[in-house]
Amino acid sequence: MTPDKPKRYATDQERFWAGDFGSQYIQRNQGELLNAANLNFFAHALGRAGAIRNLIEFGANIGMNLKALRQFYPTASMHGIEINPDAAKRLAEVIPTKHIFAGSILEFEPTQSWDLVLIKGVLIHLHPDVLPQVYDKLVEACGRYLLVAEYYNPVPVSIPYRGHGERLFKRDFAGELLDRHANLRLVDYGFAYHRDPAFPQDDITWFLLEKHTDLRS
Repeated sequence: MTPDKPKRYATDQERFWAGDFGSQYIQRNQGELLNAANLNFFAHALGRAGAIRNLIEFGANIGMNLKALRQFYPTASMHGIEINPDAAKRLAEVIPTKHIFAGSILEFEPTQSWDLVLIKGVLIHLHPDVLPQVYDKLVEACGRYLLVAEYYNPVPVSIPYRGHGERLFKRDFAGELLDRHANLRLVDYGFAYHRDPAFPQDDITWFLLEKHTDLRS
C-alpha cells in the first residue's frame, strides 16, 4: 500500500470519493448476497477469457469483486487501486498490503502488466475530462484482457447521484476505448439487470476486451 496518498486531487469527483461519501459507500456494498451476484456476474463476463495468472482492479473498494474472482483464479496474484483510505484498509484484508495503491487512479503509474485489468462501476464516477488519461492507464496496465463494466448510454449524459450533481456519468466507455486504442478487440459483452430474481446487479453493461500487442495503440 502506498503510504502517502495524494492530499490534493485534480477533480471534485476524486475528493468526493476519498471523503465521507466514499466511506459511507462501503456499508451499502458488501455482504453475501452481493458476493453471490458477483460470482454469477464474473462467470458470464469472463467465460471467454483464458488463463489468468495476475490481475488488477481499478477502484477496488473493500475487495468484493476480488473476493469473487479468487474463487475463479485461486492462485492469481491480485492487486488493487483504491482512493478512499477507509476502503483501502479493508481491502488489505483481502489482498496483500503491498499490492494496494491507496490513492487516485490519476496518480497511479503501472509498473507491470496484468493478464486481467478490471474496472467496474468506476468510470461512471470520474470527470469526463480525465477519461482519456484513465483509458490510457487501463490499456498500459493490460497484458491481455480488459473487463469494463459500467452504466452504458450511446451518448454522454450526466444524471443526479444520491442527491449530488456531476457525480455520475453514462456513456459508451468501451466504444471510446476501442476508438482510442486500435490494439483492443471486443471479445464478448452482456448486461446484468437489477431485477434479476436470483443474482441482481446494478444495470451494468459489461465488455470484455482483448489487447493485441502486435498492433499499435
